[in-house]
Parts: sequence; structure tokens; C-alpha cells
Amino acid sequence: MKAVVLAGGFGTRIKPLTYTIPKPMLPLAGKPILEHVIDLLKNHGITEAIFLLYFQPEGITNYFRDGREFGIKINYVIPPEDYGTAGAVKFASENLKGDEPFLVISGDLLTDVDLTSFIEYHKKKKALVTIGLTSVKDPLQFGIVITDNEGSVIKFLEKPGWGEVFSDSINAGMYVMDPQALNFIPGRQAFDFSHDLFPRLLSEGKPIFGYSLRGYWRDIGDPPSYWEANMDILAGKLRVKGTGKRVDLVGRDIWLGKNVDFDMDAVLEGTVILGEGVKIIGKARISDSIIGDYSVVHTGANIIKSIIWNNTEINEDCWVEDSVICSNVRIGKEVKIEPGVVVSENCTIGNTAVLNQGVKIWPGKHVESGATVSSNLIWGERWKRSLFEESKVAGLSNFELTPEFAAKLGAAFASFLPRGSSVLMGRDSHRAPRMIKRAFVAGVLSAGVNVKDLKAVPIPILRYKLQTFGEVGGAYFRYSPENPEVTEILFYDSNGFETSVSFEKSFERIFQREDFRRVPEGAVGRISDLSGIIDFYKEGFMKSIKRETIKENRFRIVVDFSFGSSSEYFPSILNELGCEVISLNAFTVEHGSGIDANRALDLLSKIVKATDAKAGFWLDPWAEKLNFIDEIGKVYKDLDSFLLLFHLILKAEDTGVIAVPTFAPSYLEDIAKENGFKIKRTKNSVRALSEAVRDRDIKFVSYPDGRFIFSDFQIAYDGMFSIAKTLELMSKLGVKLSEISEGIPKINYLHTTVSCPWESKGVVMRKASQEVQGREVSFLDGVKIFLDGSWVLAFPDQYKSLIHVYAEAKSDEDARYLIDEYTKKIENWVRS
Repeated sequence: MKAVVLAGGFGTRIKPLTYTIPKPMLPLAGKPILEHVIDLLKNHGITEAIFLLYFQPEGITNYFRDGREFGIKINYVIPPEDYGTAGAVKFASENLKGDEPFLVISGDLLTDVDLTSFIEYHKKKKALVTIGLTSVKDPLQFGIVITDNEGSVIKFLEKPGWGEVFSDSINAGMYVMDPQALNFIPGRQAFDFSHDLFPRLLSEGKPIFGYSLRGYWRDIGDPPSYWEANMDILAGKLRVKGTGKRVDLVGRDIWLGKNVDFDMDAVLEGTVILGEGVKIIGKARISDSIIGDYSVVHTGANIIKSIIWNNTEINEDCWVEDSVICSNVRIGKEVKIEPGVVVSENCTIGNTAVLNQGVKIWPGKHVESGATVSSNLIWGERWKRSLFEESKVAGLSNFELTPEFAAKLGAAFASFLPRGSSVLMGRDSHRAPRMIKRAFVAGVLSAGVNVKDLKAVPIPILRYKLQTFGEVGGAYFRYSPENPEVTEILFYDSNGFETSVSFEKSFERIFQREDFRRVPEGAVGRISDLSGIIDFYKEGFMKSIKRETIKENRFRIVVDFSFGSSSEYFPSILNELGCEVISLNAFTVEHGSGIDANRALDLLSKIVKATDAKAGFWLDPWAEKLNFIDEIGKVYKDLDSFLLLFHLILKAEDTGVIAVPTFAPSYLEDIAKENGFKIKRTKNSVRALSEAVRDRDIKFVSYPDGRFIFSDFQIAYDGMFSIAKTLELMSKLGVKLSEISEGIPKINYLHTTVSCPWESKGVVMRKASQEVQGREVSFLDGVKIFLDGSWVLAFPDQYKSLIHVYAEAKSDEDARYLIDEYTKKIENWVRS
């Protein structure tokens, strides 16, 4: 049998380890990953392999040559373009003639699974393709494969969200394929196994099976997984063929290469691998670590659970813990390197420098003596799981989200857009977001994209303009509602919607590769001010509201503008609607400690009562979120604000569809039906909910924290329009807000969160989905279980180490019981 080894990837996620060598050549226990793959193939009788290369192929061909030295015959195939995984195998089909199945395996896996059993299973099932499956703790980064009891594949979920994780069995990057499967792959075009071939075979009813592999398996996709793979080898979690000879020392497992020179005062603990020509000088301590060829460790140095590559020098009294130091690095005296650090090749670290936890130093960098490096030397930000968090990029202003970083973000954003196109930019009034915006704009211009600058403007106005022609996207810069020291950049598409996940992944790929488009001087983008935008917004606003109905009531209202820019635009609209407006915090500020919403609402309540106003309204600084005060001073925020406006709409309007997230109370369906309305449930994210507006039947959307969309006007959360619409509906019915409140039934609805490490989320969701078999359940987002008039919902937070638990029941006691019961279950599942 032949093996096809996929070894052409770019290794983007594992940078900076792969700047000068391809990922399959990263050293594990002194040997390239790819050499361990060859050892595995030979162990199962496979002695001929086709290596599919693309990125930095010479690094592999120069090392392995024809393979004879390694006991295997190797043929190399290098496609002229990036054809994707399946497309590359198709390109190599001339080497796969005959009727015998062949094995496809990734060249960047560390594994000792039983390939022989895998191949025999494929033959027994007479499958066209058999996919190797393995279970992992965090399945989000992989393709989940769901099979029936016979092993037949019934569904694929490629890179799912946490609410879609109902199994932790993933595609292990190994396949046994019948040559006929190649007939389903088009030639000379990008075609992927997981995205394209397997779904096609499934849709056409071809025999495609999944086989649960037994043994150790690790995808080496990023620096932490690379470090963990080395530690697993040292811990004996799998058997691999290493280099050097084992030294028989009691209580220690020491492997020495040729010509190793180490002092008798040196302390070697646990499992230590010393490569050829290594020197350990004086009383150095090395514990559970790997030291590459011709590296030098000086006296007093402590190297703990770390990987040191070739030709690196670590000087006196250094501390290196849980880190990776690449080749040709010089580390000065008394340097402290904290866990999770990666120092790439050809770097110099000065004496007494400190590299804080998780820092990545890119190649060829110099750290001055005494410096404390708290962020990545090239990127200027801490290492995060993902650049985006639901259509936004956030970071500590001027430390994590620096001007340099923002300029690269702008260049990446514009590189994804057509040259000569235009984007819309806006911001709040704070100085830090303004600074970051200016740097971002420079990056956009450098890639040949024009900027239409709205300056300080509420978010709804920017998103309203995006719904018209003229711009291909937009970005808004603000301080974070959760922490004013953090700046957030919010991204929108050409229709004003939050950007999609696919956009974010493409954006991040360009950013990580620094694959920025550069244009000549004459093609650099232009900045222009967009005059008349407020009049444009006001015109659409007035056309969508029944102004005469509102004018007849001459409302006296109190509005807290929260120091936002809406205070510069919205009062004039309210005046045209005949309202007497008492304005609070109706000016902008350039910095501050954020907004204390509870304190502001308490003060607003008192002023409403003191002034005999008909209502009070609290707008957040960006005019998206809205809370209410009725005429007697009662406060309605978050869920209460949604319920108040929901019931007002039901009473005042005739019919329509209202969109709410899965976790919203279930009584909404019954009362909506009684009033001629329908409820549409969406996934629990803000983005999923706002995208529901694409359904033209939907008239009202609410995320139950005070954000509302009236789709007759626009597709964005708009607190200003929501105020006017509230006044219109009150006028139509001739009611006060307190009268609407009296008709809202008491609901027994609770929410809590349970701490859950990222690696346990897949297990929790699998256990939850297994437990509910045979019950009424919804898997729209998470696991929602219906229990005789009650329900409980559990779903993982997409960006935090949490599981959300919601419950609604006939009584407070029953709701509390459900919350407590499932909190305990989740805690037990996390510990299991």
C-alpha cells in the first residue's frame, strides 16, 4: 500500500516557529515531525510514500532526498498552485494507479495509532473513503464527524460554534481511500477534503465511513500544541524512535547524542534529551527538556520543561520555563523567560531582560538589556485564541491595541476589499479610539482604499448609511462598555451587518501572513468628509415614523445621553416631533472611567418623577442600547426593557414576526399568537440575531439587553429610533408605560454561568446531548430541554471559559431547582 503525505501547508497558525522551515520539519525529540510520520508508516508495512509539497519544499526534499536513508521510497509532487488538500491528491493521481486503496495522512501529526486496523476496517466495509476519527477536548478548531451505529458518516460540521458541538469525534487528518474516489475531485482547482469532497460523497450517497482510531494523536497546529507534543514524548505518552543513546542512571531518563560534554556538577532531572555536540557548563539544572545540537548552557541556568533548538546559547543564571527557544539564539545573563514564550530564530536577548508569559519574539529581533517585554515584539499585542470576537477586535489601548497594530489591521482590512473602493469610518469622542482610528485609516489608505470619515457619530447613523450604495464596508472605533481602558474596533459589511465568520477568517489569514496589498503613490486612498449624513439619516427617520401622531401628545421626556455623540443630533429630531426634552449628560467627553448605568438610571428615575415627565430614556454612549423609566419612576432595563416594548408592540400593531434568541422566555410564543404575531428563534449571538432581519417578514428584533431593531427603518440596533417608535406606539394607544407594565405577566426565569475550561466544553456538550435522548429537545444553539411546562438551556460562551444556563418554570422554586440541577451536572461533567 502507498501513503500520500500532505506536507505543503503554510504553517500560519504556528508562527513564528515556521518562518524559515516548513511545519513538518519542526523538531520533535531531535527529529522532524515528518520523520516520526515515516517511522509510523514503516511500523505498519508501508514503504512507499508520495510527499505532496507546496510551501518551502526544499526544506523537505534536501533532508529526505529519495528516502532510502530512512527505509522508505519517496516520490515528490509539487502542484503549481495551492489546490487544497483533495485537489493536491488529485494532482498526484498519476502516482496512484491501480485498484489498491491508499492512505492519506497529514505530515504535521504526532501519533502512534494502529494504521493496520484502520486499513483493514476500510476493506471490510468496502468503503469509498474511510475517515480516521479521534476524540479531543476542544473540537472547535477541527471538523466534527457524526456517524451512525454502523460507522457510516451521516453529518459533517466544519469548524462549528460551541452551540453546534454535539460530539467530540473529529476528523483526524487520516483517510483510507479507494482510487475511484479521485473521480469525484476536479482537476487543477482548489478542492478540500472536509469542505468539498466529503460533503459531495455524502450528498450522493457514496459509502463513506468513520473509524475511531486508538492511540495517541495530536495535531501540531500552534506553538502551545508543539510544546505539548514534546512534553508528551518526554512523559512517555507515546513511543517514538529518538536520537542518541540512553544513559542508565537511577531515577532519570537521559538520552545523549554524540560528543556531548557536560559537567559532573550539572543537575539533570526527569527525562532529558541532549543533542549532538551539546555543552553543559558548570552547575546548570535541566529538567524534562530537550537541548538541540551544538547548543550551550552555562552554569546557574535553569531550563524547565522547555525545548531548545540547535546552536543556541543560554548564559549564566537564566531561568527558562515551559518555553520554546529556536535556533541561533543568544540569551544573556540572568534573563527570565516565563511559561509560554517563543523566541524565534536569530534573536538576541540582553542581560537581565524579562520575557513575560506568552510573549512571542519574531525572527532576528534584539531585546535590550534590562527590558521587560510584555507583548509580542512584532505584533504589539498579547497572544490570543482569535483576533476577532464576534465582528470586533479589542485590546488594551496603546499597549495591546497600538497604533502600529492598528495600521496593520487597516492594511489587512483594505487588502480584502477592491482597490479604489470606499469604506465608512466613525468613532466615539474618546481620545484613545480616535488615535487608533487614525492609525487604522493610514493602513487602509496604503492598500488603495478610500475612507469616508464621519468622525464622532452614533453607531446607528454609520450603519444606516452603509445600507445605501457607495461603500463596501465600515468600521467603528469606541471604548469598551466593559472597560474604558480597552478600545474596540467594530466591523460591518456593505449592508451594515456585522461581518461574517468567513470574512473574519480571511481577514485574519491576511493579517497573520502580512500579505498586505501595496499600491504606488498615485493609487493611495483618499480621505473625505461625508457631509449631509445627519440630514440623510433624519430624512429616513422621519419617513419611518408617524410624526403627527407623536406631535399631538407633546410629550415631556427626560433623556440621558451618557456623554455620547447622539446628544449632538437626536435632540433636534425630538424637537421636530414636538417633544419637550430634558437632556442629561448631553455633551461629549474625551476620556473617563466609563458609565455607571445603575447610578444613572436611579438619578434619571428621580428626575422623571420630579419633572412630571411622561417617560425617561437612557441611551448608551453609542445610541444602540436603550433602557426605560415610566412616568412613576419605575426602571426597566435589559430583559425588562425588552418585555415592556414587546408588549407595547403587541397591543399597538396588528401582526408581524418578532425575532428573539433561543434563551428568551418561552411564554413569548403564546402571547404573541394571541395577538396575531409570530416568534422566530435564532442562535444566541448578537450577530445571528441581527442577521434575522434579512427575512423581510420580521418587523422587530431584540437582543434582551435593551437593543432593538425596527426593520421598517433599518437593520441596525438603534436606540434613537426605538425612543421615537415607543412614543408613536404610546400615542396610538393613548397609554402610559406603567399601564403597559401592568399587563406583563410574572415569569419565573433565571440565568447563571458555570466555569468551564475551554478543553472541557466539547465534553460538556456531548454529555448534555447524550443525556436528553428520548426527550423533547432543541439543538438550535446549545441543548434546550423541555420538561412539562418548563425548560432549561445550556450553551457554551463563544469567547469565555463559561457555560450559560437558562431556565424558565411554573414557579420560582422550580426554576431554581432546574438551575441548581444543571449547574451541578455541568460541574460534574467538567470534572469527569
